[in-house]
Amino acid sequence: MPKSKKRVKAAPSKSEKSGLSRRSVMGGGAAASTVVLGGGFWGVSSFRSYAAEHDLTRVGKGDLAIVQVHDPQCPTCTALQKQTRKALRDFDDCGLVYLVADIKTPEGAAFARRFNSPHVTLLLFDGQGELQRRVQGMQQASALVEVFADYKATA
Repeated sequence: MPKSKKRVKAAPSKSEKSGLSRRSVMGGGAAASTVVLGGGFWGVSSFRSYAAEHDLTRVGKGDLAIVQVHDPQCPTCTALQKQTRKALRDFDDCGLVYLVADIKTPEGAAFARRFNSPHVTLLLFDGQGELQRRVQGMQQASALVEVFADYKATA
């Protein structure tokens, strides 16, 4: 009769020692992938919004356009941008397009020169791209709501 061979048990792996299984690690990886992909989607969406807001070729394409001549390093410009966006919440989807002429870019600087406009300025254009009104200096959202409502009514 042959002698029976004893089985030698292998030493536990690192994952067994830590309590992690391949399945739990893969599940965590899937969750991390979802977070990364979600962040990527937000980044792409955010970039598209930024690009659309800085596309000055949209002036004169049929909608009324409000263009802010903007220096991103200027605190007053940033404050005006915040107040403008706040005021525009009252005009959701009603034919007003908000655009930014960033004077730190060649396109934005050329646009500002073309209309002889310093930063901290809002330029209001009709649907054909003709400048109708200029608002210079810092403005509060409540005042801008009145300006935009008046502009829509007369345009």
